[in-house]
Amino acid sequence: MKQISDVIIVGGGLMGCSTAFHLAGRGVDVTVLERGSVGLGATGRSSAIVRQHYSNELTARMALHSLRVFEDFDERVGGECGFTRTGFLVTVADPDRPGMEANVALQREVGIETRLLSPEDLAEVMPGLETADLACAAYEPRSGYADPHMTVNGYADAARRLGATILPGREVTGIRFAGTRVAGVDTDDGGFDAPVVVNCAGPWGAGIAAMAGVEAPIVSSRVQVATFQRPPDFEGPHPIVIDFVHGTYFRSETGRLTLVGSVDPSEADDVVDPDEYPEHAEPEFVAEVGEAFVRRYPAMERALSTGGFAGLYAVTPDWHPIIDEVPAGSGCYLCTGFSGHGFKLAPAVGLMTADLVTGVAEPEFPTDVFRFSRFAEGELVRGRYVYSITG
Repeated sequence: MKQISDVIIVGGGLMGCSTAFHLAGRGVDVTVLERGSVGLGATGRSSAIVRQHYSNELTARMALHSLRVFEDFDERVGGECGFTRTGFLVTVADPDRPGMEANVALQREVGIETRLLSPEDLAEVMPGLETADLACAAYEPRSGYADPHMTVNGYADAARRLGATILPGREVTGIRFAGTRVAGVDTDDGGFDAPVVVNCAGPWGAGIAAMAGVEAPIVSSRVQVATFQRPPDFEGPHPIVIDFVHGTYFRSETGRLTLVGSVDPSEADDVVDPDEYPEHAEPEFVAEVGEAFVRRYPAMERALSTGGFAGLYAVTPDWHPIIDEVPAGSGCYLCTGFSGHGFKLAPAVGLMTADLVTGVAEPEFPTDVFRFSRFAEGELVRGRYVYSITG
C-alpha cells in the first residue's frame, strides 16, 4: 500500500531537514526520504563555516538570518548545533580592494556587523598573520562555525516533533506523474504518493531531477580539506580566514586542529560519481594548501599534518543554487546546487523553500534570483571577486 503525504522531500541532509522543519511547522504533512542516514552525505563532510560575506543583497540577508538562527539554535529550532564564534576574515590584495569595499558597504546596509581592516589592524584581530602582501581585510566578529552532524540532527529532530516523517534507507528510484503533475515517487522499498516533491538531494540532485525529465546543470564535484594540528601554544580557536591571495581558507576545529581548503573555482573540475569517489585528501593537495597556510600564518610551520578528507559540492555554472518549481506548475521543486554555500545559508533556505511550496505571496526571501531559467536567459548570479566560489 502506498504511503500518502502532502509533500515528499528527497534527501535527508541539512537542506531537506531544514525545509521539512519549516513545512511541518505550518501543518504540512511532510515525508523525507533519505537513501542513507540523515546527514551522512555532503552535509556530514561540510566545513560548516557560518559567514555573511556575500556580493549580493539577497544572499547577504539570507546569511544574516542564518547566523541569527545558529546563534540562538536552541530557541529557534531546538537542541544544539555546536556553533562556535571565532570571527571571520577575508583578506585581499590591491586588485580586489574595490570589490571588498563595495561588499562591506552592501553588507552593512542590510545589518551585517562587518568592517574593513587595514593590514596593521589585522595584528589586533589575529596576531601572527603575514600581511605584507595584503591591501585590506573584511572582519565579521560574530561569525564562526558549527557542527554539521549536530545541526542536521537538530533540524531532523525538530521536524519530527512537528509531525514530519523522516525515513532513512529509502532510495528514490523514480518520480511518477499524472499528466503534467507530480503524483509521487517510487523507492527501493515501495511507493509514496504526494502532489509535491522537493529535490534536496545535493550532489545527487541532477540524477533526481532527471527522473522528472529535467536536465539540471549541476555537477557533483569532489572537494578536499586538509587537517593540521596546531602547536601546543595555540590552544584556543582562531578566526576563520579566506585568503584570496593564496586561494585558500582555514578554520579552527576542536583538538587544536585547523581545517584548510581551497577557494579556487577549478575545484569544480574534479567531477565524480557521488556514489564512488576517494574520500581522503591527496598528499599533493595537503602539501599545497599546507604551504599556503604557512605563508599566511608562519607560526603554523610547527603544525603537524594529520591528513584530511574529501567531500562533495553540487556545483552550478554560477556557483549559486536552483530553488524553483521545474517544470512550472508540476509540483516538482528543485532545492539543490548550493556549490559549497549550503550549510551557512540552510536556515534561510528552509524558510525560503517552504514559502515557495506553500505559495506565500510576499516571502522574506524571494526565489527569482535562483530560478532555473536564468541559465538559458544568461542571467547568472555574479559576485565581485574572481573567486566565484565565495559568492
